[in-house]
Amino acid sequence: MLEALLRTSLDDMTAQASELEASSAPDDALVTWLRDAVAFTRNYHGITALMVAALDDPKSALHASCVAVRAAGTRLLTRAQAEGKARSDIDGTELFALIAALAWLGDQPSIGGRADHLFEIVTSAILTNQASSGGPARRRPRTRS
Repeated sequence: MLEALLRTSLDDMTAQASELEASSAPDDALVTWLRDAVAFTRNYHGITALMVAALDDPKSALHASCVAVRAAGTRLLTRAQAEGKARSDIDGTELFALIAALAWLGDQPSIGGRADHLFEIVTSAILTNQASSGGPARRRPRTRS
């Protein structure tokens, strides 16, 4: 039952990537999808290990959905790279790893409150032109006192 729920959620993320690809600027689409992917990963504690294992196991019930969601993120990244909106030295596998890392950071009690700020730091490192990405997916970083 859990695998069926996860497959449905992963398939929804894949569909969302296609919708964003068709309706949003490349950088906004990438950041919006990345934010939602991190939230999904945080909601299902321990899912990262299952997803990584499923990627390497064609017999896994989650394999096709995990491959599809990684490919969807890769498409969004590649599109942003083609438009010069994202750095060219990152690939879909590394984007997938960053999702897992950001989800893990958000789950840590001592730094979880900084998850949004850390997300902004990571996305600013991925995107090449912050000025063009002023849509709803982007938030101003918090100032420190």
